[in-house]
Amino acid sequence: MRKTFILPFLLVSSLVFSLAGCKPDEEAGFTPLFNGVDLTGWVGDTDGYTVEDGKLVCLAEGGGNLYYDKVFSNFILRFDFRLEEGSNNGVGIRAEQGKDAAYYGMEIQVLDDNAAAWSDLEPWQYHGSIYGVVPAKRGFLKPTGEWNSEEIYANGNHIRVTLNGEVIVDADLSEAANPETIDGREHPGLFNESGYIGFLGHGTRVEFDNIRIREL
Repeated sequence: MRKTFILPFLLVSSLVFSLAGCKPDEEAGFTPLFNGVDLTGWVGDTDGYTVEDGKLVCLAEGGGNLYYDKVFSNFILRFDFRLEEGSNNGVGIRAEQGKDAAYYGMEIQVLDDNAAAWSDLEPWQYHGSIYGVVPAKRGFLKPTGEWNSEEIYANGNHIRVTLNGEVIVDADLSEAANPETIDGREHPGLFNESGYIGFLGHGTRVEFDNIRIREL
């Protein structure tokens, strides 16, 4: 009797995953960086962030640089985020603590760039851009107040940012910085082989959730 049910079960399982549009192992190997309860494992400007309803929140009255207390090299980082009108934050990767992550590492912009407050930006300042280095494709943020999903892939000089399923940055750093970066400034940490990952708040509220990473 058992054999007569194995094939139908497998067919039904395959159909379910097919209809869902995802593979059953697409999250395999990912480790949560945030426990949904407190800031255990995070260091830096912890007073500028809090936990509300299981979400990591950058406070409008706070912000600053909040880093996960571990060095990462090559990885895939995934997270969800929700912006308010004019929200301004960033994701520091391969960053050096105590320094400006946009230059001593990289800053991936997190920005409500449709807000009137940000009507006069350089191309490399819009959401998803590698600040000062690579401009992102625009038009893929959800309306302000809705949740967005983002993935940052960092493998050697290859940096890829995917927003709500759309690749908005796909860059080779060695090409992006040749002969100089787009902003014309020095970026001493652009080619760091490893460093810290964190959120870079600028005194506006942003909520983060489902923060997880897979090392490559």
